[in-house]
Amino acid sequence: MKTFFTRTASALVFVAVMLGGILWSPFTFFLLFFLVSTFALQEFFKLMRLIDTGYNNIPSWHKWGATIAGAAIMLAFTGEYFQLGDISTGFIGWWIAIIFLLVLPLGEILLDKDFSPRNVGYSCMGLLYVVIPFSLLVNIRLNAIDIHYTPENVGTAPGWLIPLLLIIFIWINDTMAYIVGSLIGKTPFFPSISPKKTIEGSVGGMILAVVAAGVYGYYWGQQYLSLQHWLALAGIAAVFGTTGDLLESRLKRMAGVKDSGNIMPGHGGFLDRFDSLLLATPFAWIYVHAFMMA
Repeated sequence: MKTFFTRTASALVFVAVMLGGILWSPFTFFLLFFLVSTFALQEFFKLMRLIDTGYNNIPSWHKWGATIAGAAIMLAFTGEYFQLGDISTGFIGWWIAIIFLLVLPLGEILLDKDFSPRNVGYSCMGLLYVVIPFSLLVNIRLNAIDIHYTPENVGTAPGWLIPLLLIIFIWINDTMAYIVGSLIGKTPFFPSISPKKTIEGSVGGMILAVVAAGVYGYYWGQQYLSLQHWLALAGIAAVFGTTGDLLESRLKRMAGVKDSGNIMPGHGGFLDRFDSLLLATPFAWIYVHAFMMA
């Protein structure tokens, strides 16, 4: 019972912080995912150190340099939206990111007597796997004014709508997959990675997530997004969100841990909470830019 209340309380706090950060303003949206990205990156590095103990030997300047590079990349994706005097934060971010991405491998080669190309690769992998997706999510939010929301290009939807929908569709997919899998799930889906997942549950969750998006979009949502966008975004969130969950589960199995962290009592770490979003976001960004941008 104590565990149940702990999980419930931490989940409520998590939802409140997420909604506040997403809905309050563009800056709080950026700040929220900037912090999430930074902590998730550290969890990824921890997993890599467990998978390959050689990654424990990187010098402290490498650890801090990779973290700063990640922060700079996120800043770069803000583009011209935020300004520091006459200079955009995006411009500052790109230059810092370029400098650190050049210095890191050079410094590793010149200064580390135990230089290993794999260590540089792990750091770059973290930036690609964790930082880039969150940066693309911020980019979608800040460029919402350029999105064609409806065939008439009314553009009446709030900027946070698409990022929030991705999160909601992923949650619906996960919830429905659990329910369907509990009721009729029999065939294991990647049992070596996630033994509890079933094909029936996973497919059922995907279908029901798209159906839920279609029903809401058809009856109430077309003033914000055209129906095909509701269906497409739900499909992306369901398919690639499920894949993202399996990918992180694979990393945790390789590292020999149950959770990536313990920031949320009973719910694991940042990677555990956002693993689905990490893979769904890049494909959503591609869809938005290919079919929804002005």
